[in-house]
Amino acid sequence: MKTIGIIGGMSFESTVEYYRIINELINKHLSGLHSAKMLIESYDFAEIEKYQSAGNWEKLTEILTASAKKLEKSGADYIAIATNTMHLIADEVQDSISIPLIHIASAAGNYIKEKNIDTVALLGTKYTMTKPFYKDKLKNEFGINVVIPDESEREIINKIIFNELCIGIIKESSYNELQKIINNCAKKGAKAVVLGCTELPNIIKEAEIEVIDTTKVHCEEIVKRILR
Repeated sequence: MKTIGIIGGMSFESTVEYYRIINELINKHLSGLHSAKMLIESYDFAEIEKYQSAGNWEKLTEILTASAKKLEKSGADYIAIATNTMHLIADEVQDSISIPLIHIASAAGNYIKEKNIDTVALLGTKYTMTKPFYKDKLKNEFGINVVIPDESEREIINKIIFNELCIGIIKESSYNELQKIINNCAKKGAKAVVLGCTELPNIIKEAEIEVIDTTKVHCEEIVKRILR
C-alpha cells in the first residue's frame, strides 16, 4: 500500500470525512484490521478563509505548496487536497512536487463520463462556481457542460457553506433552499448536480437529479491509487 498525503483543515468537517471514507474503503478492499497509510497536514481554516476573501491566492499558493513539499519529504506517494475550492491552485501545487497530485475535478470528470452524463450543475463556494478552474477542466478534458446557479443563488450557497456547514450546522431551511437551486439548474438542462464543495454532502444526500458527491468520488480515486 502507498501513502497518501492529505492537505486538510479546509474545513475540518470535510477532512473528518476524508479520513473516515478512505479508511473504510481500504478496510473494505483488504478486510481484517487494515486501514490507510496516511499523512495529514491540517490548517486553521480561519487563516485560509481570510486570504480567500482578500483574493490573495499567491499567499495561499505559498502555504499549500509548502505543505505538499513537507508531505512529500515525510514519505507521501500521492498528494490530495481535501477541498474543492483550493484546487484553484492545484496546478501550482503539482508543479512544486515530484509526486502526483490526485485532482478532485478529474476524479469527478471520470465519474461523470462513466455515467454518460453530458451536462451537470456545479454547486460550491463562490470561487468554485465562478472561477474557471473547475468548469474548464470538466469541459475541456471531459466534454462535460456545466450549469451554475445565478448570482443570488450563488450567494445563498456560499453563506450556507461558510456560516453553517463548515462549523457542522445543518438547517432544514438551508436544505430546502439548496433543493430549490438544484431544481432550477435542472430546468436549465442539468442532468446531475456536482457537490463541488466537500461540506455539501453533509446536507445534500439526494435530489430530483443525480447527486455526485465529490468527497466520496475523490476518496475512491485516492484509494485506487494507493492500492495499485
